[in-house]
Amino acid sequence: MAPSTTNWPTAQTTDVANPRLRLLNKLRAAEYPLMTFMALPSVRMAQTVALTGLDGIIIDCEHGHIGDDAMHNSVAAISALGVSPIIRVRGPAHDILKRALDTGAHGIMVPQINNAEEAHQVVQSSKFPPQGVRGQGSAFPAIAHGLTTPEYMRSANETIVTMIQIETRAGVENVDAICAVPGVDLVFIGPNDLAQALLGYTPARGDEPEFVAAVDKIIAAGRKHGKWVGRMVVDGTTAKDARERYDTVAITGDTKAIQNWYIGALEIARA
Repeated sequence: MAPSTTNWPTAQTTDVANPRLRLLNKLRAAEYPLMTFMALPSVRMAQTVALTGLDGIIIDCEHGHIGDDAMHNSVAAISALGVSPIIRVRGPAHDILKRALDTGAHGIMVPQINNAEEAHQVVQSSKFPPQGVRGQGSAFPAIAHGLTTPEYMRSANETIVTMIQIETRAGVENVDAICAVPGVDLVFIGPNDLAQALLGYTPARGDEPEFVAAVDKIIAAGRKHGKWVGRMVVDGTTAKDARERYDTVAITGDTKAIQNWYIGALEIARA
């Protein structure tokens, strides 16, 4: 097993002060940063969304229509506008995580983490030795952090925000052990997949006892182990309401935002 990160600084404990890392800085200052998902592979979409006032944009390489080129281009466009690019990878494999981090992403989000061993493997793949096993060879990641490569190498392990998603029955059952893993910075609730796993349908109404209990358990585990906690929400009203319980939220995504605007405008126009 690779070395533990227990005694090393993380994004939650770092003394590194990099003004480019907007999401990290707002999380550390308890300023409730706001994010969204981006599923469309376009530099112009990335720029358009980044100019809305968001603090972080989650480039969705799990469910979005985004390949390697668009992933790299979106990170560059978003970070250049002073917003933090986060990549949701399609899985926890080492090569996938390495490729995502080599874009210069300010953080990663890994879906469907089921147990502490999977969380530990994510941390190992996300950190350079001696804390982990991430390899170095790209000049690109330093650019999005506004650093030289040597500066990036010295700071990346403790400034990249490592997010894991709890959205399966196994993840809920093992959430305490998952949140105890050193180097996991933020636990993020995927409400739709969680509802599907627990209830057999999605979206949840939000008042189902099993769903409510699972959400409460995830939040409690995050707080117990000093992790930031976030979730996806559907609009600004629910984002505002969630502020009491969460450190950050992601407000829907680009495709839903476009559809919802048109649907609402057309309903008014045809009334």
